[in-house]
Amino acid sequence: MRAAAGLWRWRGNPLRRATDLVEAWVALVAALLIVSAAPVIGWITGGLTEESVRQQARAQRQQRLQITATVVGPAPKSPTRMYLPGVPASHERRSVVAAWTAPDGSRHTGRLSSPLARPRAGDTFTVWADRSGRITGRPLDTASVRTHGVLAGVGAGLVSAGLVEGARRLLVRQLVRRRHARLDRAWAAAGPDWGRAGAGS
Repeated sequence: MRAAAGLWRWRGNPLRRATDLVEAWVALVAALLIVSAAPVIGWITGGLTEESVRQQARAQRQQRLQITATVVGPAPKSPTRMYLPGVPASHERRSVVAAWTAPDGSRHTGRLSSPLARPRAGDTFTVWADRSGRITGRPLDTASVRTHGVLAGVGAGLVSAGLVEGARRLLVRQLVRRRHARLDRAWAAAGPDWGRAGAGS
């Protein structure tokens, strides 16, 4: 609205300079791009990102399986606690030595983080592993996929709007420099006669 008002203000003004009109047009075009193009770029980027992450999540669900691990005993030294915000003390994860069988039938033993409050030998808990038995994280769920898409879309929209605004500021800066240079030349031409009696009369 400010850019449109600027164009209307300079429409028939006799003091209007060419740079004033260009500056108003640049502001109007930048405003239209920020309002229309930035959301479209954000929407497209968010959709593409969400689809890409959805494919990764689908691949993870095919490659990762939930298996049961059995506690063999406490891990060497003192149990390591991972304090998680909002997680009750009874759900603190403790490091234990556990054994598990991979989907391909191979047996494994290693140090794992257990969700059990007081793990003892023989207790079981579930973990995610690939088909060879290597422990992995759980696959991305639908909420995580959607969150990735939304964050990517919002980020792309903000970045594109910032680039448009940055380009507008650079262009206006050049216009102001050119305007000042023109004023300096005009002042230099009139300067020698400025203040002399009868100058310009």
